[in-house]
Amino acid sequence: MIEIERKFLVTSKAFKGEAHKQIRIIQGFLNTDPERTVRVRLKGDKGVLTVKGKSTNDGLSRFEWEKEISKTDAKALLELCEKDVIDKLRYEVDVGHHTYEIDEFYKDNEGLIIAEVELSHEDEAFEKPTWLGREVTGDIRYYNSQLSKDPFKNWTL
Repeated sequence: MIEIERKFLVTSKAFKGEAHKQIRIIQGFLNTDPERTVRVRLKGDKGVLTVKGKSTNDGLSRFEWEKEISKTDAKALLELCEKDVIDKLRYEVDVGHHTYEIDEFYKDNEGLIIAEVELSHEDEAFEKPTWLGREVTGDIRYYNSQLSKDPFKNWTL
């Protein structure tokens, strides 16, 4: 139940031609406390409830628990969520022995594209595709829970 992942900005949309899957995700947060985040997602026709613990100092790993719930329950819980919901399209791209999940954000986070790769241990080697940009692992601004409170459109870069 420990999730280990690295996050990167994406420098081009070339990944779209390599994607083997895409799915729309609407997500909101019932709780965005840094010690424990509770998220509800509508992922295509399925609902998912997720609890995440506090990240390690480097942002590489944290506790994660997920449970599939009905679409009806997910829609009802989304009505209870804090502030703004996240709207994104997720692409999956296989690179070497790993699958990258690339999120292209919409609405208040339009223009932001983030790639994540899950690892089995923190020192695991992985291939980096040409469209992968600067690493943002551990930068809380790029956590979805933060993007719902301080969306990308408000940032000064």
